[in-house]
Amino acid sequence: MKIQADALLFDNDGTLVSSLESVYRCWTRWAEEYGITAEEFARVELHGRPAAEIAADLLPADRVPEAVVRIEQLEVEDVEGGVQLLPGTRALLDSVPADRWAVVTSATRRLAEARLDEAGIRPKTLIAADDITRGKPDPEPFLLAARRLGVDPARCVVFEDAPAGLQAGRSAGMTTVALTTTHQAAELRADVVVGDLSAVSALVTDGGVEISVGD
Repeated sequence: MKIQADALLFDNDGTLVSSLESVYRCWTRWAEEYGITAEEFARVELHGRPAAEIAADLLPADRVPEAVVRIEQLEVEDVEGGVQLLPGTRALLDSVPADRWAVVTSATRRLAEARLDEAGIRPKTLIAADDITRGKPDPEPFLLAARRLGVDPARCVVFEDAPAGLQAGRSAGMTTVALTTTHQAAELRADVVVGDLSAVSALVTDGGVEISVGD
């Protein structure tokens, strides 16, 4: 399958890199510190959502700001050795000019930059939780990325592993490619579903970027 695009928009965790073990390690410690039971914690969708929204689901509003600061600190401290490039990431990013792609993450800028730096990824354009007022599944993060890159949202392709991110991409009017790195294919609604980025290649043309997607 071939997709014609002007820009590629990547989620970070579960798409470009994996820090899943670190995420669960840190959030488990955080939940224990704030007296949240395993049952309460299990009811909340963790992946692909801003920390502030997760904390707001679990704590009184007056405790959320300090709780967000705490989870960010735990995760930043756990970055070293806790981030690995996922298959296909390096080859795909190296094949696309820096002004043709962006990272769009639900993490804070501080945490996102720490994880990306650990993996050796330095995007020219990064949209983080600090940049938006409504996180995924709202389309705002992806629409902001398109504006920063100066491209039509309809000419963007979103690469995501989480249902919330894919919903955001669809709502932004973008083509969506789902990766089954953290969820089963049946849980992911997208234009194309692949295992990881090793199934994706890109060719820069006069008309933009031609993306080839395999199985």
